Amino acid sequence: MTWMAIPLITSWAISLALGPVVIPVLRRLKLGQAVRSQGPLRHLSKSGTPTMGGVMFISAFVVATLALSDRSPSTLVVLASGLGFGILGLIDDFLKVVMKSTLGLRARYKLLVQVGIAVFVGMFAQAQLGTEVIVPLLSTRWDLGVLYVPFAVVLMLGSANGVNLTDGLDGLAAGVSLIVAFAFVLIASAQGNAGLAVLSLCLSGSLAGFLMYNIHPAKVFMGDTGALALGGTIGALAIMTKTELFLPIIGAVFVAEAASDIIQVVAFRSTGKRVFRMAPLHHHFELGGWSERRVVKSFWLASLAFGVLGLILISLTRA
Repeated sequence: MTWMAIPLITSWAISLALGPVVIPVLRRLKLGQAVRSQGPLRHLSKSGTPTMGGVMFISAFVVATLALSDRSPSTLVVLASGLGFGILGLIDDFLKVVMKSTLGLRARYKLLVQVGIAVFVGMFAQAQLGTEVIVPLLSTRWDLGVLYVPFAVVLMLGSANGVNLTDGLDGLAAGVSLIVAFAFVLIASAQGNAGLAVLSLCLSGSLAGFLMYNIHPAKVFMGDTGALALGGTIGALAIMTKTELFLPIIGAVFVAEAASDIIQVVAFRSTGKRVFRMAPLHHHFELGGWSERRVVKSFWLASLAFGVLGLILISLTRA
């Protein structure tokens, strides 16, 4: 198990060591989070907490992966995807926090870059791994043909925005992402893909280090910088391990958060009524009287349960 311990501990140590360096700099530059007044009132106390902290675990993740992985093409593509999405999030955070832009980067530009990165990943996977997707439990494959790249784009955009919506409570997105990342350690290991296994270990370790500062009460937030990087990496991992249709199960918490937001918007616009007390889903439980810690721990446990379920389904599927 030494091969697992080295990337895990290395990335954890780098991420942990960056905290005392990065957080004071973010605070000195006054890169503080602006909390929406429409949200739960107790969140107003979080206003001014340094954001853009995703640079901590992204740096640890990239350095450790380049130093310890095999740097195979598939590993580098996943790494580039996460870094590309992270840079996009960094620009968005910069415009919101530093330039005081209400909306940040325009939605069409953000979407264009996300689609571009996703198309690159999808085309690479199509050339190297084919256009078939494995169907859970049915022990069969569907050949999507020319639809594979559009499918990959939808998957990656869904992953990125699902993580982004989950990032609303201290330690929530980081903890759920850590569990999902470690599921991919086991998936890549079972497939004999050492490069992606090491990359997933480095992502897990860097998130564990970041959580030391992001757990309630958070000293730093990841911002769009971290959330988009995580979503881009996780989506690319699913594509490169050919577990695309298993990702909604392994990442069920992300799906639930995104679905609750969509349902809330559609319901309110069509009927004028809300389905949830507040969306995304974690706010619904908060307004129901749950403490922030209880919501986060419950969502972590749910993520762990769905992660295990996803791994079981993968083991039972032969295709």
